Amino acid sequence: MNADELRTLQAPLKENYRDRPEKALVTLRAEGRIGAGIACRVETGRAIVEAGLHPATGGDGSQACSGDMLLQALAACAGVTLRAVATAFGAELRDGKVIAEGDLDFRGTLGISKDCAVGFRELRLRFELDSDAGPDLLDKIVAVTERYCVVLQTLRGAPPVTVTRAKPA
Repeated sequence: MNADELRTLQAPLKENYRDRPEKALVTLRAEGRIGAGIACRVETGRAIVEAGLHPATGGDGSQACSGDMLLQALAACAGVTLRAVATAFGAELRDGKVIAEGDLDFRGTLGISKDCAVGFRELRLRFELDSDAGPDLLDKIVAVTERYCVVLQTLRGAPPVTVTRAKPA
């Protein structure tokens, strides 16, 4: 896809959302089903992923780790956004890597130390890009990607999250 094809694809969407802002609000949904042992099965749209305990909390490594899945979502979103931004700017990317890393202190989630946070202490996102584009353009592409990556901005903005319990339907 080139920049003109991307603009053509997105132009009617942008016009519709400008004219009818309520149409731009879409609710995404994920559903998990509690599995055997200590596991939860999540449908990804392409496959079912079974998440379980990370080896640092007693898992055997045979199931996906939710923390890894969060980093994978960040890398995937950043990669798709980067590709779209590079395309819009007309920059050819021969190859590229998006690396998402995060540091966890498992003493928090295991309840060993109340001084340790439950969750990631720090996240890092790095792009390794193979392109003839100059460093200024590549820096701009990364900056615009950072601005428009949904998962990255959600993590940074920490929207309110409500937690409820309901009877099965």
